[in-house]
Amino acid sequence: MNEIDIQRRGFLKTTLGAAAVAVAPGMLLFQVAHGKSEGVSSKVRWGMLIDTTQCKEGCNDCVTACNRENGLSGETKATDSQWIRKIEIKDVSNGRELSLPMMCQHCEHPPCVDVCPTAASFKRADGIVLVDKHRCIGCRYCMMACPYKARSFVHEPLTDQNPDVPRGKGTVESCTLCVHRIDQGLKPACSEACPNKAIVFGDLNDANSEIAQKLRSVASTQVRAELGLNTGIRYQGL
Repeated sequence: MNEIDIQRRGFLKTTLGAAAVAVAPGMLLFQVAHGKSEGVSSKVRWGMLIDTTQCKEGCNDCVTACNRENGLSGETKATDSQWIRKIEIKDVSNGRELSLPMMCQHCEHPPCVDVCPTAASFKRADGIVLVDKHRCIGCRYCMMACPYKARSFVHEPLTDQNPDVPRGKGTVESCTLCVHRIDQGLKPACSEACPNKAIVFGDLNDANSEIAQKLRSVASTQVRAELGLNTGIRYQGL
């Protein structure tokens, strides 16, 4: 057992076993990890439609906004967390090039949840896939299972964290769709920051929402659709 595991097991004993431990008045550690404890319903399914024709090569505003909002370093070394990254792809048959953001796809049937031995990876009723940092043992099975390479492992101690976005050394993390903002009625930071309005966020289940209307009117696709994961992130123009 390494030092991280020993520290985490000790932490679990003193937090998970004590429901009264609070990080702020009226807010328990479990609530911080899982978002708001009331009002989350399967009637809603949050998602995004990303228009790759409006996503410009060299523009990283969505990445910058994500890093700033969630307290990420913005570095791209193998040991740095990247919750959203820009991918440049090229169609070899015709030379067409596209730039698109890639993040956790918030699958309806998430492989990361299936392989997690401690139930740290879980899906909220509204479709947002999250990691409970207090349950995560850092085994990284979920990282291997994710077909989108969307998860990162925290290698170093963290400072200057956003209190709404709990992170921790020795745990796995990924895009949360800015769940702390959604629970306040706001859009994810990446969607709000996009200068070309290429990222449309909303309720996939609401026929009257902007995203649902656009999905009915334009051709869209899921990345690795053949896996049958029914992702919450859809792409236009691929």
